[in-house]
Amino acid sequence: MRISKRLAMAASAAVIALMASTAMAAGEKIVIGTEGAYPPFNNLESDGSLTGFDIDIAKALCEEMKAECTFVTQDWDGIIPALISKKFDAIIASMSITAERKEKVDFTNKYYNTPPAIVVPKDSPITEATEDALAGKTLGAQSATTHSNYAEAHMKKSELKLYPTSEEYKLDIANGRIDGVVDDIVVLSEWLKTADGACCKLLGALPIDPVINGEGAGIAVRKGDDALREKFNAAIDAIRKNGKYKEINDKYFPFDVYGS
Repeated sequence: MRISKRLAMAASAAVIALMASTAMAAGEKIVIGTEGAYPPFNNLESDGSLTGFDIDIAKALCEEMKAECTFVTQDWDGIIPALISKKFDAIIASMSITAERKEKVDFTNKYYNTPPAIVVPKDSPITEATEDALAGKTLGAQSATTHSNYAEAHMKKSELKLYPTSEEYKLDIANGRIDGVVDDIVVLSEWLKTADGACCKLLGALPIDPVINGEGAGIAVRKGDDALREKFNAAIDAIRKNGKYKEINDKYFPFDVYGS
């Protein structure tokens, strides 16, 4: 069958356009926002580099998507407004998927899920992580987090003191200015292994409140950015299946943080 020159040229142009489109998709540029103050999940080092589980997972997802990704640090209490105002395209910062946040942003599926816990000074007489045991005590938590919301809901007999970052509540408990802190069990457990965390002990994990703690940590994108959300979802599934997720998990933790 003979093909006209005009048809052949049109077909050739279509192939070139398809190749260009594929190349553009493969080289998509994505700016990722993170806090950089929540080790071992994300932390801004003294040399300006970002480290942590969130960061390594983000890099693995970008590699899977064949996307060119850059990172921007942002204070936690302004991180969702910064996403909405297009300072970056996605948040990968251990952000729990909750109904309240879903009103402002869209989320991928979870990429990990760990419970909250309470830490107290080593010489504290408190032996249980219960509302009654902590009655009349001052608890610290990072503001605008599921952990501060948890304390407000379940530790009503305690006084809650809020901090812009986790580093600040750690400083206060180490210096005896508060009686305990509430945060993710992994964050607290890793801190206790450091010299700064030698002041304190873990009381234990708290029961997860599915309404407050949400469905686990997910990647936040702007409302309606379905294409990017689904790319991330596909990449999460892929690194779970190809072993990359486990490799990163085992670098940081002796257990599976993905959760049930």
